[in-house]
Amino acid sequence: MKKNILAAALLVFTAVLCVVYAQDYELVLVGVVKDYRRLPEQNKQNAEFTFVRLIYNGRIPGYIKNWYTDYPKGDQALVAMLGRSTGAQIAEEPRAIPILHPDLFNYPMVYSLEAGQMLLDDPQRKRMREYLERGGFWMIDDFWGTHEWDNFESEMRKIFPECKIVDIPQSHIIFHNFFDIDEVRQIPNVGYATCHDCPTWELDGYQAKVRGVFDEKGRLMVFINHNTDLMDAAEWADYEPYAYRFSAYSYRVFTNAVIYGMTH
Repeated sequence: MKKNILAAALLVFTAVLCVVYAQDYELVLVGVVKDYRRLPEQNKQNAEFTFVRLIYNGRIPGYIKNWYTDYPKGDQALVAMLGRSTGAQIAEEPRAIPILHPDLFNYPMVYSLEAGQMLLDDPQRKRMREYLERGGFWMIDDFWGTHEWDNFESEMRKIFPECKIVDIPQSHIIFHNFFDIDEVRQIPNVGYATCHDCPTWELDGYQAKVRGVFDEKGRLMVFINHNTDLMDAAEWADYEPYAYRFSAYSYRVFTNAVIYGMTH
């Protein structure tokens, strides 16, 4: 057990070093909605699909786990891949916007990670509920363990008090609309590339889970990937020590999510 704990600690430490090295904006972003003002100017993209990341207030400002984790490199790598794999007209530049930004309703899909850190106020909750009820699709990724799940679930209950968060069956269309995904895999952060004896899990998130929130007609509104790090696999796909099987799986999940967001 001690060996596993030390290995997990080494994995997280290595990942933190890689993230700090990778992020162009790490020193100026603090994990609050006002971070939007610190970003370079973002141009509206004339395309069928734009990859959009939500900016939110984090519970611990300045913490490595926040809305900006893997930003912008991960988003840029993912956009390049989506353009090749889907055949759709994908905007060359991803965007990052606050929930209350007026452009939110222009996008069929939005993405968030480290959702265990997310802290929304009443106007943001109302806006997300309206966005989802009007047909929007929200993909959640890269948060781990019981504590982060409890924080995320608490926020979701405030958006949809009446909705249940349920496991998504493997037969659901989101696993088969472009690629066939026959099993849920746990994707480790990039630290695993230099520590193959380390576990793939973080905290007490031993098993990857794919859950969702559905509307009354059965449409998937919130696509929740818990105890897994899909964005890290997209960001580090070209890093040779990082296993291809992780990046390939991540790309399949992201592609299916984008197709679902565009067609449902």
